[in-house]
Amino acid sequence: MSLLLALLLDALLGEPPSRLHPVVWMGRYLGWAWGRVRGFGSGAFYWALGALLFALPAFLLDLLLRPWAWGWFLLGLLLKPLFSLRMLLAEVLAVEEALEKNLGAARARLSQIVSRRTEDLSVEEVREAALESLAENLSDSLLAPLLYYALFGLGGAALYRYANTADAMWGYPEHGAKGAFAARADDLLNLLPARLTGLLLCPPRLWGRLFREARKTPSPNAGFPMAALALRLGVRLRKRGVYALNPEAPSPGSTHVGKALWLAGGLGYGVGLFLALAGALG
Repeated sequence: MSLLLALLLDALLGEPPSRLHPVVWMGRYLGWAWGRVRGFGSGAFYWALGALLFALPAFLLDLLLRPWAWGWFLLGLLLKPLFSLRMLLAEVLAVEEALEKNLGAARARLSQIVSRRTEDLSVEEVREAALESLAENLSDSLLAPLLYYALFGLGGAALYRYANTADAMWGYPEHGAKGAFAARADDLLNLLPARLTGLLLCPPRLWGRLFREARKTPSPNAGFPMAALALRLGVRLRKRGVYALNPEAPSPGSTHVGKALWLAGGLGYGVGLFLALAGALG
């Protein structure tokens, strides 16, 4: 019931105010700690300290609330900020709407959801990057936290969300050893969710190609949902000078973006409902 409530809150209300958002708190801690990180060892220490600060209270709250008659209601409220689908769909749609009016505005909007430089991207590249972000974040921002909640409760979802936020802030290659622990921890936690997302997105007849295409990306995980979406839509997705997924296919158009949004929304909420029902029956 808690997972169903959280899904309903996401669909109807979206994100809570930033002052009440635990992911915002995680980001503030990570920003403070980064100034104190000097190398791999201190990076691992401050990462572990943050994991303890955010995941341990969540584990304890789960143990405390689960036996209560109305504990599921409070757990649903606490779970909601640890995943997001409505906001993801809205951000990708906003890029497409901006693209139909002004390329510069679309580049600026895209820069809010991707880490790459967007100032010189073409119309095709803007659309491809938006779809890549949609696919990757379908795993990172929705399916992974819900899966860890189903397996390990609120503490599992909190730990995953913290690790993913730490990777987004610390895990860039240019940070070297300072961010290496955060990057590897995120890679480990995403091994299963990324592949599961890819298999669910990609038609079974193309699973063989999925594993070949996914290996083209530098990330050991992000290639799976991105390649799956490229194969499902029959389009090319690429990052200039780095990789091209399903390269023989045409670049996506606006109709592909619309279809991708429906696919992501249906798959995201559908998997959430399945996990909720499986948990209730279990």
